[in-house]
Amino acid sequence: MSRQLLAMALAPLLGLFILGIGNGFLATLITVRLDAAGESATVIGIVSSAYFIGLALGAMFNDRLLLRIGHIRAYGSFASLVAVTVLLQGLFFDPWAWFALRLIGGWATVGVYLVIESWLLTSGDQKVRGRLLALYMISLYAAGVVGQLLLGVTSAMGDTAPFMVIGLLASLSVLPMAMIPRVSPLIEHAEPLPPLRLITMTPTGVMGSLGSGMVVAAAYTLLPLYLQRNGMSVNQVGQMMAVVILGAMLLQYPIGRWSDRHDRQMVLIGISAFCVVISAAMLWLPLTTPLLAALLFLLGGGVFALYPVAVSHAADRAPAGALVRMSQGLLLINSIGATISPLMISPVMTAMGDAGLFWAFGSLSLFFLLFFSWRRSVRPAPVPVAPFTPTTPMSNAGAELVVTEELMQGALEHEHLEDLSDVVPEVDVAEPVVGPPAEDETHIAYYDDVEQVGVRK
Repeated sequence: MSRQLLAMALAPLLGLFILGIGNGFLATLITVRLDAAGESATVIGIVSSAYFIGLALGAMFNDRLLLRIGHIRAYGSFASLVAVTVLLQGLFFDPWAWFALRLIGGWATVGVYLVIESWLLTSGDQKVRGRLLALYMISLYAAGVVGQLLLGVTSAMGDTAPFMVIGLLASLSVLPMAMIPRVSPLIEHAEPLPPLRLITMTPTGVMGSLGSGMVVAAAYTLLPLYLQRNGMSVNQVGQMMAVVILGAMLLQYPIGRWSDRHDRQMVLIGISAFCVVISAAMLWLPLTTPLLAALLFLLGGGVFALYPVAVSHAADRAPAGALVRMSQGLLLINSIGATISPLMISPVMTAMGDAGLFWAFGSLSLFFLLFFSWRRSVRPAPVPVAPFTPTTPMSNAGAELVVTEELMQGALEHEHLEDLSDVVPEVDVAEPVVGPPAEDETHIAYYDDVEQVGVRK
């Protein structure tokens, strides 16, 4: 990567890292504090869901505000609001007030990510998006690991100290962005593909994105509750959550590369089956600390890889002109899954005890295993059109980062294999080629219907 490109991306990445350290352990902190105060798993789930509701609302509407006031002013406003909501949580304790503060905080947090991701998006063209996204992922996950490790350290300083540290970090993250000597880049208002069209285009991609949001949100918000109720100190909870995020960071790329060389639907089936096995092990094995850490490391790798593999699968058959809107639509589906997850799983923990978390994990994973297996029997996966790209975007601008030059070129070369003009009628797509495939060409079996034999797949 050139020095010029690194210099352009350095300020937003540094701001992301500073903010991400505090944001990395805030969800864990809130969960353990609510549990220590004697609140039920259901109440904890409701308060936790508020953050993801805010994320979903911000993902839909914050770009309008950004277009009006510009990147740097928007970043300062959003980061300040994050700091205020966190500091207010440190000043007084009330679950329902915390619900409102977490909702506002989620809305402001996704605004911060929108500024960072849109700045990275305009820092270079499609040729360098893959490298920018890799730097983004490293900054995001590294901040998450560091943040979780700080949970025990800051908690030992006093009840309000962790909230003060997070508020300070949110305020400090403004400095790198404020010192950028550039005019704010221009962005366009995002219009994601509607859910019904996404379901028509890629049912597997939609279900994978929804399921990823559900399991990742539960891991962030309810797994700390499980750990604390099983006798772990706040410091140990932070360490175990750091292990989960470390597994997500280290295993996502190998799993993705595996999906490049194999059927992506089979990889999704494998991830789901793997999560079923991990859930069963958490329920039935005698857990020592090393074994628990190993299982959580593997669990993090599995649940965090589900979304990028699902997006890559969806991109393998989307028209080039719809790739950005498709990626943004799947992000919205992912946000919906994250919003409903704590509300669905926390009552299970209330009814069944702490083990209810992994009964819910296992049941969800089994459902996705069956769904992906059924979809593969109905419609085999297309051949990958571009290499896997690791991603955990937070905003529509970040979703667009996934659309690299390789992916766009691959989509242009493959879109004539299937007629998708009815799915995205406003997008120009290549006409499907009529007639059987040439003997030296790869046949991609999208349909089993013999009536489709006249269309080259």
